[in-house]
Amino acid sequence: MGPPGGLAGPRRQEGVEGGGGGCAEGEPSPTLPSQALVRCERSSSRNLGAEPCWKGQTFGDINLTLGMLNKEDIISKEDIYSHLTSIVQNTDILDDAIVQKLIYYASKDMRDNNIPREIRMLAGEVLVSLAAHDFNSVMYEVQSNFRILELPNEFTVLALAELATSYASQSIPFMMMTLLTMQTMLRLAEEERMKAAFCVALEKFSKAIYKYINHWRDFPYPRLDANRLSGKILMLFRYMMEKWAPGASPAQTLAIVKAHGPTVSLLLHWEDLCEHALGHVPWLLNQYKDKEIDFHITQSLKQILAAAILYDIGLPKDLKRSIFINLLHQVCKVPELPGKENEIEASSCFLLLAHSNPADLMEFFDEQIRSNNGAIRRGILDLLRLVIGAEEPSLRDHITSVERTVKIVLGDPSVKVRNSTLLLIQTMCEKCYVEAREGWPLIHYVFSQFAMSNKSLEKPRKPISQDDEKGEKSVRETSLEVLRTLDPLVIGMPQVLWPRILTFVVPAEYTGTLDHLFNIIRILITAEERKKKNAVQSTALVVSPGAVKLPSPQQLLARLLVIAMLASLGQLRGAGAIGLLKILPEIIHPKLVNLWKTCLPELLKPLEGKNASIMLWETTLLQLLKESLWEIDDVAWTIQLSQDFNQQMGSYSNTSVEKKFLWKALGTTLASCQDTNFVGSQIKEFLIAPNQLGDQRQGVTSILGYCAENHLDTVLKVLKTFQDQEKSFMNRCKGLFSGKKNLSKTDVMVIYGAVALHAPKAQLLARLDQDIVSQVLFLYGQCSQVLGMSVMNKDMDLQLSFTRSITEIGIAVQDTGNQGFKFSYKEQLLGHMLDLIRDEPLDSLASPVRWKALIAIRYLSKLKPQLSLSDHLNILEENIRRLVPLPPLENLRNEGETDKDKEHIKFLYERSMDALGKLLRTMMWDNVKAEDCQEMFNLLRMWLVSQKDWERERAFQITATVLTNDVEAPGNFKIGSLLGLLAPHSCDTLPTIRRAAASSTIALFCIKGIHLEMERLQDLQEGLQCDDVQVQVKISSKIAKMVSKLIPSEEIVVFLEEILDGLETLSPSCTAACGMWMVTALKEQGAALEDQLLDILSIIYYHMPVLRQKEESFQFMLDAVSQMASFHTEAVVTSLLQKPLPFDRDTKTLWKALAENPASSGKLLRALTDKLENSLEDDLAGTDAIAVACAIHEVVSIGTPVTGLYPELFTLLLKLVSCTLGQTMPTSNLSFRRRVMQQGERQQIADPCRLSTATLKCVQAQAVRGGFAMESDEGDNVWTLLHSRSTHHLGVCALARSVAVWQHRVILAIMEQLHWSLTSSSENYRITGMAFFSELMKQPILWKHWNLRNVLILMDQSAWDSNATLRQMAIRGLGNTASGAPHKVKKHKQIILESIIRGLYHLARTEVVCESLKALKKILELLTDRDVSFYFKEIVLQTRTFFEDEQDDVRLTAIVLFENLASLTGRRWKMFFAEEIKKSMISFLLHLWDPNPKVGAACRDALTVSIPFLGLQELYGVLDNLLDGQDPPRARDFYRQFCAKLAKKNQEILWILHTHSFPFFSSSWEMIRSSAIKLTDAIVLNLTNQYVESLDREQLNTRLQELRQDPCISVQRAAEAALQTLLRRCKEISVLP
Repeated sequence: MGPPGGLAGPRRQEGVEGGGGGCAEGEPSPTLPSQALVRCERSSSRNLGAEPCWKGQTFGDINLTLGMLNKEDIISKEDIYSHLTSIVQNTDILDDAIVQKLIYYASKDMRDNNIPREIRMLAGEVLVSLAAHDFNSVMYEVQSNFRILELPNEFTVLALAELATSYASQSIPFMMMTLLTMQTMLRLAEEERMKAAFCVALEKFSKAIYKYINHWRDFPYPRLDANRLSGKILMLFRYMMEKWAPGASPAQTLAIVKAHGPTVSLLLHWEDLCEHALGHVPWLLNQYKDKEIDFHITQSLKQILAAAILYDIGLPKDLKRSIFINLLHQVCKVPELPGKENEIEASSCFLLLAHSNPADLMEFFDEQIRSNNGAIRRGILDLLRLVIGAEEPSLRDHITSVERTVKIVLGDPSVKVRNSTLLLIQTMCEKCYVEAREGWPLIHYVFSQFAMSNKSLEKPRKPISQDDEKGEKSVRETSLEVLRTLDPLVIGMPQVLWPRILTFVVPAEYTGTLDHLFNIIRILITAEERKKKNAVQSTALVVSPGAVKLPSPQQLLARLLVIAMLASLGQLRGAGAIGLLKILPEIIHPKLVNLWKTCLPELLKPLEGKNASIMLWETTLLQLLKESLWEIDDVAWTIQLSQDFNQQMGSYSNTSVEKKFLWKALGTTLASCQDTNFVGSQIKEFLIAPNQLGDQRQGVTSILGYCAENHLDTVLKVLKTFQDQEKSFMNRCKGLFSGKKNLSKTDVMVIYGAVALHAPKAQLLARLDQDIVSQVLFLYGQCSQVLGMSVMNKDMDLQLSFTRSITEIGIAVQDTGNQGFKFSYKEQLLGHMLDLIRDEPLDSLASPVRWKALIAIRYLSKLKPQLSLSDHLNILEENIRRLVPLPPLENLRNEGETDKDKEHIKFLYERSMDALGKLLRTMMWDNVKAEDCQEMFNLLRMWLVSQKDWERERAFQITATVLTNDVEAPGNFKIGSLLGLLAPHSCDTLPTIRRAAASSTIALFCIKGIHLEMERLQDLQEGLQCDDVQVQVKISSKIAKMVSKLIPSEEIVVFLEEILDGLETLSPSCTAACGMWMVTALKEQGAALEDQLLDILSIIYYHMPVLRQKEESFQFMLDAVSQMASFHTEAVVTSLLQKPLPFDRDTKTLWKALAENPASSGKLLRALTDKLENSLEDDLAGTDAIAVACAIHEVVSIGTPVTGLYPELFTLLLKLVSCTLGQTMPTSNLSFRRRVMQQGERQQIADPCRLSTATLKCVQAQAVRGGFAMESDEGDNVWTLLHSRSTHHLGVCALARSVAVWQHRVILAIMEQLHWSLTSSSENYRITGMAFFSELMKQPILWKHWNLRNVLILMDQSAWDSNATLRQMAIRGLGNTASGAPHKVKKHKQIILESIIRGLYHLARTEVVCESLKALKKILELLTDRDVSFYFKEIVLQTRTFFEDEQDDVRLTAIVLFENLASLTGRRWKMFFAEEIKKSMISFLLHLWDPNPKVGAACRDALTVSIPFLGLQELYGVLDNLLDGQDPPRARDFYRQFCAKLAKKNQEILWILHTHSFPFFSSSWEMIRSSAIKLTDAIVLNLTNQYVESLDREQLNTRLQELRQDPCISVQRAAEAALQTLLRRCKEISVLP
């Protein structure tokens, strides 16, 4: 059950998973324990309004769970009791039987010592929870185990105690019985746990009875005798204190302490027991031992003090003091984390004591705080703050005592005490514990503590430790917090504060408090003004300040004006000072009331709602000061104000805004002073003793400069006098030995510049040259020399002072507005400035000389006389060369040794670049000539495209400065070139360049007065910070779309030219931007660029060869041309066609790009077709036609569909091929200086026909893919044939055969257009057309759909033409007609045969003969012997003449035709034909072994057909062996077999063969010579003796002998064999050869 702290009362506990074994009464459990527990948990969640079935389930689950309690499983019991607690506490109604069972098991397990304490504690918790359902049964169960004189179980006692706490109303009736029984048990208790349990019971019983005594009316039964109950409690308490307390262990003592407070509190209600009860309090106080028990002691003490207040019981003085001392010790001891709650309880006790004994408490505090113990003082101060903050009414009568107590510690140096004192004062002010008479020292203390801490932190006398520093900061912050929360309007506070609060305004040490101080003063004055309006009589805050010295009006004004400058920095005190100026005019000077009422709001109006610049604030406040002094018009008042300004010089640091304003305010005051003697004396004093001003140069310069506004003559006179005196050696020595630092010549030089800047404009120019500029140059010359010699390396301070002075002089002259004034020193001063810049190093930027000199040059350049353009350019170029090439900023910064140095270098860099930009801006836009402006800007060009990022960055920063911010340019200023130069850099590598380029681009349009969507453009510019190149290009594209359409059309050419230059030279990202801008501009303005189109294209062509090397850039070029073509297709096509032939790859790529562009591809091919048609009108092909063809080739080669134009394109290109046969073209005279060729690339020689053929090939390939044509049977050889003059007609024929005749519309269109070629004046074109139609003649479908009769007539006519090729094609067409229109052949057989037969006589051109033979073969197949009878003999004779033709095709065709003629002999010509066969047989036999196998096969067929005419059918067997054998017989064997058969049948034919064989001995073919010898050998072998004798043996022998020397071995062998055969036959007949 844990430590003796009692059982927990009824509580809600979530179910915890667990289980246990066993079932009720030993019965087996039907479910697992975990299942039952889960069911119990579920059922317990049902509320009172649940259905009865749910109630039944709940009770069943509880019964099931109860059965598990009978098991010995300890772990399960712990889970069971945890769940039972949840069920019991969350179930409103439980069955009585279940309650009784639960009481039984819980009580049993609670008292079982064998069960772990944790389970017993849980069982006790269930038992106490069951009291909510049946209290009497639970109490009965507990009381039955709580018997007289029997030591009960520990948990039984704890259960009774918990019942008394949780069910006090029901437990009180049983209390007397319980106490009586418990009284008999105490002496039996010996164990620590048992004693602790009884102490817990006493504590809980006392609390229950205490509750009953104080609230008995709320209990439902008659009032009981409380004194009897208290008496029993006293007896138990007395026994514990007497018997157990003296020797109690720490744990036992803790239990007694916990019971002590409730018990004594209960006893105090009975007056008779008070003394006895309080007598035990010292024991309680004695238990304080700086341990954890202290908290419980203080808690019990708090209960006792509360009861004493409740029952109005006064504490004895000694006891009271003892309580004070102990509680103060608890508050003041070193706080620890565990003891913090004890300190809080002790503080609560002091609140009770302050309520009951305020006088005694304050007396005790006064006594204790006088000790020097810091902890005690701090504790008392904190307690006072707590009590005052609690607004204890009884303490308000002791305000004086509180103030007196606080004043005791005002001089304590301890940081912690000071902090506590400040916090107490804060609370006192808030709760009105400050009296008018005594309160001021407390307010003064707050300010003094701030000043003390601030001084310790900022100007420590000795090194300060970290802890001390932290403490002083804490005091300072606390002081400010007190002032921040101070309400000056609480009761009595206005009288305390006013007007003494003003004493803190002027002293410098209180500057840090001004934020709150000004607010306090403002509230006081505003409240008083409100009272004045509402009250009849004035209640002005006029209270004697006593010994306090208030500031003078001049001091207040000086202080408030200086502090008001801080408003420019956004500081609250600055705004507070302005607020006071608005409401304090009457205090400062009565004359200012009306002035400030009207002027001050107007002066401050521009500054409302924002932090204005320091310069604007300064000007405003100085103007207010001027007008105020003018209104006051009091010399003495003004003199005093100047002296007060001077007195405040030491209050601010030299670099602060306040100090700088103070100098100017003093100068302004002196300028307003009408006493010139006083002014002169003051100026002289500042010149002689400038160290009183802090920074002597800045101070004297500002004072004298502002003073010169009204006293120029006085200032210049004093300055001149001072210079003259300083020349004296004695005066310089006086200054040196006095230790005072005098003004140097450099300082005086700076002063002259300030005097010129502030001098009255009307007086300046008259005094400028002689009294100011000449003095500055004189001083500069003296400072630049040592012993009369010029110094090369001048002092940087001298250089800066000189440039500053010259700059201010330039500004002053310009501000006069005198346009007629010519500054005589302008050229000289500019030279000095340029010299200073030239002297600066080019590798570092450690000094601001460049920056300052540039500013000076800018102002000087504006003065008259005006510089020439050359001078402007020289100045600008010199400055640009001295700044832009500097090393990168990071490198410059690294030269700095410290971070401060590096930041300074960065500052100088930024200022120098800005100054250079402003100089260029000034010089450019002050010029009225646009050309001069362009010249000046061109100085930046080389830097804008520099390869170094940092140089480009600087150039673009300068450009942005020049172009942005409301520039007024000359009216004819051109932006096109600049736009093309700048815009692409919106995608540069650095974000600074990108933004500068974008802003400059936009500014160019603003310069031209073009309205833009600036808000959207600004948003787009912000996006250029992104490092993603794709995002950059996208943003740049959006900008381009917005502004490209606004580019002046007359400037678009120069814009594009600049863009194209960028494409060649810029980085990849900028190149992408170039291309995008170019394409966008052309897209937006393309429609209006017709007049400039040729210029644009010329520029593009010029850049193409170089850009070819950059793939991405080149693609943009292509897109640009395509974009223009989409608007002006005809013009772009015409321009491209003028490119030299053959097209180089750039031109080809351009054509392809145009074809790929959806916007122009449709019109492009149509335009090219029309141009080609026009260029071929006269059937002549010029260069323009070839160019068109080349263009078509490129367009179609990328896959451009030719569907609708194919017939026209085909015929035109075929015509072009025809017309260009054999032509050559001269090389173009155009310059190729920009031509960039790849390694190994050569200049192509133009071949017009080849180019035309290539185009036709490309178109035909597209047609094949589109299904309008077929692949040629010649393959790619068709194109070789086509472009050769000798084979062109063959190529055309092959091409004609590839036409898809089933595409009727296409082929008919081609025929329609090509029909005119047959009558063309061009012979080549006629050949082309004849060749094409010669192939179409064999297509029956074309005869059906188109009238080819006219073509047939033209062919017949052409068959008689003098041109052999034309005749050949005409004859072929006539022959092919046999396939396409057989009926036409039969109808016109005579005409056709005559034309064809005539071709057989064209012996000079065998191709004509061959074509005629083939045509005859086709024609004769359709005719009968009667049809041919008239021409048969002629045909046969002419055919035989070609058997030995050298052309294989001619030989073959002739043999085949002869074979076909056998079927047309008829009766008339049969004998004739037989005779011709005899003459032809030698050719057939010899050509069986022709070099061309086809000829050999044709000879075999011819022999087969011829044998019947000779009646030699016996020879079929020999021929069959030749045809059928897989291994054909050798020629010798065949001939011997053939001759042997023939000899038997017809010796005459054999002899004829012999007589016709001699010519073949000299054949050019080896095989024929060999075969002729072998045939002769066979003939000689088979001739009869009679014929052998008739042989011309001498001739034969001679020929054979010659053939033995033939180069061919086979011929030699055949000749040798033939000789042997001849000799043998001669021997047979005894005749010598």
